Amino acid sequence: MQVAGISAVVTGAASGLGAATARALADAGAAVVGLDLAAGWERAPLTDAAGGGDTPGATDRTAAPGRVLPVAGDVREPDDVAAAVAAATGSGSPLRIAVNCAGVATPGRVLSRRGVHDLDQFARVVGINLIGTFNVVRLCAEAMAATDPVDDEGQRGLVVNTASVAAFDGQIGQAAYSASKGGVAAMTLPLARDLAGSGIRVMTIAPGILDTPMMAGITEEFRTALAATVQFPRRFGRPDEYAALVLAFAAQDYLNGEVVRLDGGLRMPPR
Repeated sequence: MQVAGISAVVTGAASGLGAATARALADAGAAVVGLDLAAGWERAPLTDAAGGGDTPGATDRTAAPGRVLPVAGDVREPDDVAAAVAAATGSGSPLRIAVNCAGVATPGRVLSRRGVHDLDQFARVVGINLIGTFNVVRLCAEAMAATDPVDDEGQRGLVVNTASVAAFDGQIGQAAYSASKGGVAAMTLPLARDLAGSGIRVMTIAPGILDTPMMAGITEEFRTALAATVQFPRRFGRPDEYAALVLAFAAQDYLNGEVVRLDGGLRMPPR
């Protein structure tokens, strides 16, 4: 599927994987709508259609990459996601790609010195990572299904969701995160089967240790130790490598219903 001339919705687009993906899709010629809850995101200035790179004068948490329309919203809220979908369909280009990068990773043991795991915290992680992902999928798929197919096989769109290696190798303190990402991985094939009749493919990326804002608070010593657990290459992955995989999925029409680990062969230890 060609990226140029289509529109796309990317969640979590204010930073990390979402920002890199939004930029890559825009650079490939898509009209990109970025949905994010970041403060000030909806006020981020836009560069003109010929511009490139980050918006001048804005921070990583609020900057819309060049040619990306920022929409403020919560992936759990149907009205917020509907607004992003409307912005994409109203761009004059058919909505063909949706990429779910919004997510949180709040650690917590089931039992610890501080007591039992907070149930609201568990529900929040699952709500954002799993229910929010499904909310975006269903509303974007509805808009994609209403478009004309791009080929004789009836192809109309691509959905890319983000799981994690924690879906398979969850560590101590990751019960909520692993449950949410395990759900994302598990619904990949059912979503692909549900949407096959509409010509919409569904793929999931399960990143390992990627250099995103989630990792910004750890020490250099801990970063080195984490990188050493990767088989090869022994380093953190880059957000642009995630974005490149999204573009590869778009280019390869026969990829569907699969979870792809982007982790350098990493298998996480218990802690």
